Amino acid sequence: MAMQREMAGLVVLAALWGASFLFMRVAVPALGPFVLIALRLGLASLVLLPILLLRGGLPLWRQHWQRIAVVGVFLSALPFCLIAWASLSLPAGVASVLNATTPLMTALWAMPLAGERMSLPRAAGLLLGLAGVLVLMLGRGAAFDVQTLLPVLAMLGATACYGWSGHMAKRWLPGLPSLVTASGSLFSGAVLVTPLALLTLPAQAPTATVWGAVVLLALGSTALAYLIFYWLIDKLGATRASSVTYLVPVFGVLWGSLLLAEPVGVLMLLGGVLILCGVLLLGWRRAG
Repeated sequence: MAMQREMAGLVVLAALWGASFLFMRVAVPALGPFVLIALRLGLASLVLLPILLLRGGLPLWRQHWQRIAVVGVFLSALPFCLIAWASLSLPAGVASVLNATTPLMTALWAMPLAGERMSLPRAAGLLLGLAGVLVLMLGRGAAFDVQTLLPVLAMLGATACYGWSGHMAKRWLPGLPSLVTASGSLFSGAVLVTPLALLTLPAQAPTATVWGAVVLLALGSTALAYLIFYWLIDKLGATRASSVTYLVPVFGVLWGSLLLAEPVGVLMLLGGVLILCGVLLLGWRRAG
């Protein structure tokens, strides 16, 4: 029974994170990337910080606030803004599949930051991931022009940020509870992005649909999703909890197709399969 709850938690978490691309796709044209992400980070912080206080995590945050702030730039503020900007032109399903390159980026950063070597399985996984990205671009009818290439590069830049911040969090903040790191990084990101948001406020008031997408993005796909993720780490361990990575693109494509009528072509599916195979190959190498 306990395992069923944990598996259900994995599915719910994947559904929430997959839906984040849908919510950004709906809200970012009306608000712009900076305003949307400032709202996402600010509202999520309002939920997580009281929980952090109740659990006595404030002293740890104070002790490590500078490093948490730096990690937060690359864990939330910068990648969230890049993804929001890419969502102006990328379908939600494509963005969610590209987001699955995070483990590939983490493996690349492991070489300069952790001294790991380029083994054959690692090289094969990275090549499969790159092939998947290229197939995705072809599936969008890409002529490899600037207009097509920049949103894809923005998504890859976001996953590169995730990969770097993961390594630096381990190096700078060893043993620090995940709730402290996440709450502090979200708040730090909100402080950073808010001035940019104030300079780019929309000329027209957002519609109720846009506000609904913002609230669901901040409270559901960010605050609630983080809490579920911490619970899963506690129950399953970090490695098994991270398997949610494989489910997120499935829900990203599903929500985009069902709710935004985004087309799902053969090349898009093939690109997603190649990326996930690359990720699985990297994971198999680490387990072996």
